[in-house]
Amino acid sequence: MVERKYLAHYLDAEFGGEDTDYVRLGRHLEEYSEELNPDVEVTKNILGEQSVAHNGYEVRAEVSPFYFDSFDDKLSGKIMDLANTRATGDACKTTLVDVLIKPGDKGAEPTVVWAWREDVYVVPTSVGGDTSGIGLPFTIYKAGGRVKGTFDLKTNKFSTGE
Repeated sequence: MVERKYLAHYLDAEFGGEDTDYVRLGRHLEEYSEELNPDVEVTKNILGEQSVAHNGYEVRAEVSPFYFDSFDDKLSGKIMDLANTRATGDACKTTLVDVLIKPGDKGAEPTVVWAWREDVYVVPTSVGGDTSGIGLPFTIYKAGGRVKGTFDLKTNKFSTGE
């Protein structure tokens, strides 16, 4: 079984800037799962024949807990800004890269098995929390434009090879 830490998720903290600044999610997360929410309709006619219409997915993921990490942390600062300005629409749009990493054998560097980038909307769901810190959980809604490419683990840069 492959350990969960080898499936990585990098969110672009630039949110539509000229360059990208991918930050790996996970420091405060005990769990992160993308719910695929398939749009499937199953019907049966009077002859007992069944048909299935699969119309795609509505993928989303809850990022909770997530904390305002520091005053210099670009991602938590951006999420706080989205919450404070009650941002909507494209102000909440960025990209997320999902990466499967193969650990290196005997001290060798890890390698990327595959990487997929997709447009996402990041929507803060609350601000505050208990004594453990300033909670800033959010939901990621995948919005399409999914493309396969490569991801450099040293520079945190995604490319499609075009």
